[in-house]
Amino acid sequence: MEHSLIVSQGRVADRTGGALVGARLAGDALSALLGVDAQVVGAPSAPVEDDWTESLPAAVGTLRELRSALSAGLDAGTVPVLATNTCAASLATLPEVAARYPDAVVLWIDAHGDFNTPDTTGSGYLGGMVLAAACGLWDSGHGAGLDPTRVAIVGARDIDPAERELLDSAGVRTLSPAASTPDAVREFVGDRPVWIHVDWDVLEPGYIPAAYRVPDGLLPHQVAAIFAALPADAVRGVELAEFEAGEPDIPEHLSIELILEAFQHLIRT
Repeated sequence: MEHSLIVSQGRVADRTGGALVGARLAGDALSALLGVDAQVVGAPSAPVEDDWTESLPAAVGTLRELRSALSAGLDAGTVPVLATNTCAASLATLPEVAARYPDAVVLWIDAHGDFNTPDTTGSGYLGGMVLAAACGLWDSGHGAGLDPTRVAIVGARDIDPAERELLDSAGVRTLSPAASTPDAVREFVGDRPVWIHVDWDVLEPGYIPAAYRVPDGLLPHQVAAIFAALPADAVRGVELAEFEAGEPDIPEHLSIELILEAFQHLIRT
């Protein structure tokens, strides 16, 4: 299967400076691995500690361009691979996935639920609201359509109480790190097509840096084992988000190698 590669370089609610750099580094490595040129979306700008009411309108151009790039890749019959800075970039992608593949399931591999709404968010952070928007719990202006009963949050362990109520009432499946076994994920996917989103904060801190670190996470080989358990021909696209480059104690080239080692299990023949 042919792949296309999209690299997000426009700020989408970034509150730290490393994720845009991380997306570029991951994109370069994926380009070399896949042998395809990346389509770069947006231009970097400085991080800001703003609220979603400010960061969402500021990201409109980048989000529209991301959805357009994804749409073009799907039209061309490719399996898109996206290296994105923040989970909020998925405000653009998930509605397109829902429209194209209504029978697909989404694996949201993340320490967080990202299922807050404007009424429940305590931080005001747009990235913590993206999955709820895609499932239609609030209007981001970029579409919805994702069936929450077809979503599994893999590696979840940092979920707000109000967010937990929303997840449970919507029917989203949540798997703790201990429950996120290859067999459990494979059983959830079944024979359905699958879209994969990874926020690297799903990992135990110390492997691939992320801005919002949560202890007691998955290990890199466990993510790789989940990928290896999925039928390769079922994967419709992959998003790799939130690699926070610049961590002085974790060499970037080692993090990139871990990303590539896990990802290669999705492109096996």
